[in-house]
Amino acid sequence: MSNAPAAVQAISVLQLLARHAEPMPAAAIARDLGLPRSSTYHLLNVLRDAGFVSHLGDDQRWGLGVAAFELGSAYSRQAPLQRISRPVLARLIDQTTHNAHLVVLHGRDVLYVIEERAPGRPSLVTDVGVRLPAQLTASGLSILAALPPQQVRALYPSRDDFVQRHGQGPMSLTALRSELSQVRTRGYAVEQDSVTPGLASVGAAVLDHNGHPAAGLAVTFPHERATEEERAAAISAVRRAAADLSRRLGHR
Repeated sequence: MSNAPAAVQAISVLQLLARHAEPMPAAAIARDLGLPRSSTYHLLNVLRDAGFVSHLGDDQRWGLGVAAFELGSAYSRQAPLQRISRPVLARLIDQTTHNAHLVVLHGRDVLYVIEERAPGRPSLVTDVGVRLPAQLTASGLSILAALPPQQVRALYPSRDDFVQRHGQGPMSLTALRSELSQVRTRGYAVEQDSVTPGLASVGAAVLDHNGHPAAGLAVTFPHERATEEERAAAISAVRRAAADLSRRLGHR
């Protein structure tokens, strides 16, 4: 077994374990990856010695080890999402001449992690560190639309969980589901006057290597002065930027 195939198979083992909530038997790992059992045990032992997997002897199962956690923590400390996203947002501003931002989901809110301002554009209530209800923002709606329905239901268990800023936005799970269905059909989210009167946004989800929405990005513009051609151009640019950023995060 050459080094390159062994490395690919070791990564495949880690990715498989990461996708499962519970540790797995070696036989199931071998079956799911289409590997011989002898090769699977060899890979697991090597990964165990390096701390990336652990063997639960009582259950005869394998799970992720401390080294995998440390690697994930180091990834978070290096703020890779922000670093990778900034040049993509800069190009988005150049293409649209509108303000652009990137958010992550935090509970029922979106947290603004990047806010890039276009010259001469109106000031916004959003900025880095600001939180807003996810269902009121285009970037938040794009993230919610990419989540499993049961996760959305868990985020909004009652009508009391829905808030509005200017009398706009869904106020029930049924209304939210209808909005998210439209987002999935269109491939992008829109909001108008929900955050700031006179301003509209279009947004799209950024997906990671597991197809999970890691973030949402959007551009914001004065909707009364925007022509249909300008709106269409903004939508296309946002969708391209989200697809580009998704690829950079390993989504295929």
